[in-house]
Amino acid sequence: MRESALLVGKTLAAVAESIRPGMTTLALDAIAEAFIRDHGGVPGFKGYGDFPNTLCASKNEAVVHGIPDSVELQEGDILSLDCGVLMNGYYGDSAYTFAIGEVSAELEKLLRVTRECLDLAIEQCVVGKRIGDIGYACQTHAEANGFGVVRELVGHGLGKELHEAPEVPNYGRRGNGPRLSEGMVLAVEPMINLGRKEVIQSEDGWTIVTSDGMPSAHFEHDVVVRRGLPEVLSSFAPIEEVLKASTEIS
Repeated sequence: MRESALLVGKTLAAVAESIRPGMTTLALDAIAEAFIRDHGGVPGFKGYGDFPNTLCASKNEAVVHGIPDSVELQEGDILSLDCGVLMNGYYGDSAYTFAIGEVSAELEKLLRVTRECLDLAIEQCVVGKRIGDIGYACQTHAEANGFGVVRELVGHGLGKELHEAPEVPNYGRRGNGPRLSEGMVLAVEPMINLGRKEVIQSEDGWTIVTSDGMPSAHFEHDVVVRRGLPEVLSSFAPIEEVLKASTEIS
């Protein structure tokens, strides 16, 4: 599972090299599929429930499950790329939200806080804690910063299937829900809205958007429940190396 999860991060890093204003998400999707196949994996999302692409590409008000298209990215957009890999019989599943060029201060804050929500949620992924502890950590931090926490979409268990039990909501009560046990693998994925928490489904049958049209951010890691400290299988390091290099060049 670690190999699959790390390949997702490397794939998103390969895609990140081409993320810029004027690029299309359909072109990014082609880069992702080629990279996964060249490295011995199979796109985990393509064909899953008839989803047509390798990446879920969700821009601005799209929360998740966006279908890649030929619309050019614009300066100031944010873009969540969610990617899955199947390799050696196990899935990896990770997501990262990118700033396209320079974004507003409020969007920078949304991205930062959503990342912090992910880190705080992961801290709860230890033996003896409960699912509600994960959601509570995420929800309280997001709402303290004035953001909305999506209710209808949740994280999940991960393994030989892309979606396994238990569901991992990004909201909840401390001490509530199933108890976490050694070796459970969870895809923890805060979906945080700049405005209200409510979402609706687009006419394409896949894309979930905010009901108020405000932007949304999404970050996801694959985490093993351990005693003492959780074990994160996926990595943002290759992505952020690319982003740092591109910033230095510009």
